[in-house]
Amino acid sequence: MNTNQYGTTFRLDGKVAIVTGGASGIGLASADALRQAGATVVRVDHSPPAREDESWPPVVPGDVTDPARVQAVFAEVAQRHGRLDILVNSAGTAIRKPAVDLPLEDWERVMNVNATGSFLCAREAARLMIERGGGGAIVNVASIMGLSGGGLYPNISYQTSKGAVVNMTRALAVEWAARGIRVNAVAPTYVRTPFIAALLEQPDLVRRIEDMTPLRRLAEPAEVASAILFLASPAAAMITGHTLPVDGGFLAQ
Repeated sequence: MNTNQYGTTFRLDGKVAIVTGGASGIGLASADALRQAGATVVRVDHSPPAREDESWPPVVPGDVTDPARVQAVFAEVAQRHGRLDILVNSAGTAIRKPAVDLPLEDWERVMNVNATGSFLCAREAARLMIERGGGGAIVNVASIMGLSGGGLYPNISYQTSKGAVVNMTRALAVEWAARGIRVNAVAPTYVRTPFIAALLEQPDLVRRIEDMTPLRRLAEPAEVASAILFLASPAAAMITGHTLPVDGGFLAQ
């Protein structure tokens, strides 16, 4: 890469992206970052946004745990836009209970959304990318809890599901590298989004998070989105199979 390429290395002009969980939080911030970099972005979410933004097309309804619905949504995007270049797997859920009190159906729900849902979307994206001749970028949203057993409270199903996302990222990166498809992940710390709204209402817990984070603060959605943009862009052309912590130094301790 020569120096006159650096100004465009983060650009995504002409690219088409799908962002799951795109109605709010990290998903919405990521969709905005990709769009500002020039990509055409389709947001998919199980829930409608809290408020509609007229600058965005409507969110496409989609349950990432439903294989038929995933296939239909991805096929429609590819048909409408003629291609699919980027997938951001941001859809996620959490049910915070101690392991001995966690019903099997709650465990399965979290695993289905976070791990299986990410796989189903990645698989469909890769199929479309391969049909077009290969090439593309998939960025999964893992968590610091996928790389550490720690946390403020028991959260076994979430921690396990995000650990699965981390290793799935490695496995798919190796499998699809010959097709030119890069697969990476980000591992955010606690991020100021509706996903942790209940926690944000408890100042003592927020202070505990800040105290155990070297940068002494929670992350903002745009800070995670910037890492996702990097991994999805030509700037990360030689990076695949890695999980990038966006954690204020949490995992460095």
